[in-house]
Formats: sequence, C-alpha cells, structure tokens
Amino acid sequence: MSRSLAPLFLSLREKLILAVLLALFGCFPARCQHNRELEVWQPVVAPSLRFNNNACFLPHGELCAGSVSTDTKSTQSRSAEGDSKKTVRRFGKDQANIYSAPFHRSNLKWDALFLGGTGLMISTDSNATGALSGNHVDISRNISNAGLYATSAAAGVLWLSGMTSHNEHSRETGALSAEALVNAVPFYVGVQLLSGRQRPNQGNSNGLFWRNNALNSSFPSGHALFTWSMATVIAHEYPRPWVKWLLYGTATAVSVTRFTGREHFPSDVVVGSVIGYFIGRHVFQVRCREGLSESCHRRRIAGADQP
Repeated sequence: MSRSLAPLFLSLREKLILAVLLALFGCFPARCQHNRELEVWQPVVAPSLRFNNNACFLPHGELCAGSVSTDTKSTQSRSAEGDSKKTVRRFGKDQANIYSAPFHRSNLKWDALFLGGTGLMISTDSNATGALSGNHVDISRNISNAGLYATSAAAGVLWLSGMTSHNEHSRETGALSAEALVNAVPFYVGVQLLSGRQRPNQGNSNGLFWRNNALNSSFPSGHALFTWSMATVIAHEYPRPWVKWLLYGTATAVSVTRFTGREHFPSDVVVGSVIGYFIGRHVFQVRCREGLSESCHRRRIAGADQP
C-alpha cells in the first residue's frame, strides 16, 4: 500500500467503522421482530393413523419439513427485502429533511449567525492553536478517543439490552443513536472532501483550505460530530439531569480535547459539535415513539412519518 493511501484507510478505520457497525442496530430490530412472529407452531390434529407429509411433529423453534417450512422461508425472504427497502427510504427522507432545514425561512437568521460565527472563528484559529501548550497532547487525544468509543458503547449496550429484555425504550435509544450516527456520515465525508483543510500539524499550521481533500482533513471534527449526534439522542430519550450532564459533558470533553490534542482548530470542533447536536435532535424528534420517552413530542414533517 502506498504512503499516499495510508491516511485515507486510517481515517476510515478510526471514524467510519463505527457507522458501519452501529448501522446494523437500525435494521436488526425489525428483522428479529418478524422472526419471532413467524415462529408459530401449529398443532396437527390427525383424523386417522395415516401420516401426513405436511404435518409438523417437531417442537417449537425446530425445523419442520414440508410446505410449512417452505412458506416460512418465503415469508422471511420477502420480509427481509421489505425491511431493506424501508431502511433505505427512511435514510433518504432523513437526509432530505436535514439538508433542507437551513433553507426554511424561520432558520435563516440562525444560519446567518452560525455562518458569521464560524467565519470569525476561522480567522482566529491559527492564533488560538499557536497559544496552546505542547504538553499533554497524547493525553488529550486519548480522552477524545475514549469519549467517542464510550458513547458508541453506551448506544450499543442499550440496544442489546433492549433486544434481550424486550425493553422497547432501550431498543429505540440504541437504534436511533445509530441512525443519528449514520445520518452524520454523509455530511462528514462531503465536507471533509470539499473543504480539504490542513490540520494544525500540517503545512504552516494556519489551517489552509483546499489543500488536503481527503477523509483525514481537519474540517469538521469527526469525533465531535459523531459523539454529539449519539449523545443528543440518548440525552433526549432519558431526560434526567444526571444523564444530560454525563452525555453532554462527555461530548464537550471530546470536542475540547480534539483542540487541545492539536488534531483540530476551534472552528472544526464547534461546527462538528453543533451539526452533530442538531442531527441527533432531528432524528429523535422525528423518529421517537410517543409513550416511551417523556420528552418525545414528535415533530410532524411531510414524508417523515412513515418508516
């Protein structure tokens, strides 16, 4: 493998593998649910002592010969295909709603404030980074990695516990956290490739744009984007004060340490954090099930109510 391709694969391994793994959370619940519904054992009542080839004498959960097994396999196949199509449509609707939101008239003033603040921060990025001490850089990087992985693990544990204990609230929390993460990936990839910003330890340390158009560029911070998207969903699902402090505190620590670890400029982590928060909030508001979380008051968006 050439050296020019090494940073690309390192970045893919570190950031995007989380999306690939957690994306499964959004697909497995429906499939497992269908499988449970299909495992129905129907007792056979034989009017005579003659054996019927279509009769099932095996216990519940075991394979049965004959037309019953064939019908079950066919139904499972159609169900899996339907789930895949629903997942793709759902993802497409979420992406359309996320990218169209800034163009709503009610959001224009916030767009101007966000863009103006980002531009101001970009103009002072090099000075802020230059004032940093070079001590404890590795500690900061370890903290940011631990915060991202811990938030991902929390989402995964909630999903697994919900599936094993049939707790719909826990299952939804894990699934929507994964959905928010997956919806953040296209934004991350697109902006990274388009902006091509140098990291603080590259070039003249001024964070020049359109110099490093790859997935290991600086703008925005993937750690901040992904952590905030998942943390926001969990904090909305369980709106207790200590949960919010823990989740938002972890996400803030990730953002800050990406800066103190000299991995990103201040504007990189701020943009990643803000966009991650709004993606997580959007997914929760549109996809949460009323009655599971006390903060779920579904926002009705055209075309988003259907799974």
